[in-house]
Amino acid sequence: MMKLANKMTTEELADFLGVARQTVNRWIREQGWQTEALPGIKGGRARLIHITKEVRNFVMKTPSMRQHHSPYSIAEPAPSYASENSSLQEIVKVLQNMTPEEQKLLALLLAREGICGFLQRLGITQTIDE
Repeated sequence: MMKLANKMTTEELADFLGVARQTVNRWIREQGWQTEALPGIKGGRARLIHITKEVRNFVMKTPSMRQHHSPYSIAEPAPSYASENSSLQEIVKVLQNMTPEEQKLLALLLAREGICGFLQRLGITQTIDE
């Protein structure tokens, strides 16, 4: 489960999510998040964001968070749908090791050519004569 501090600066939250500080500042204005002045810094620009339930819910729904791999998150083990030695298990391992870009390209290939075209490219064709 994701564990965020109770209060974070805009810079900390931006770095955590991989977005610009300006994006976090826009969210503060648009969402009406509660902030407080950062002690010891003049100018009023440095703010601490109160990480409330609403802020957490908003942050968890951002696209950058869906792809975020944090040391604070715990990966759940993949469910086993077949026996240990099955080809399905091997396919699942390969898919889990693909980069997001590779997954996107595979999805496009499957959408374009379908499963039969995909299997044909792999050299796995089934004949009707069986």
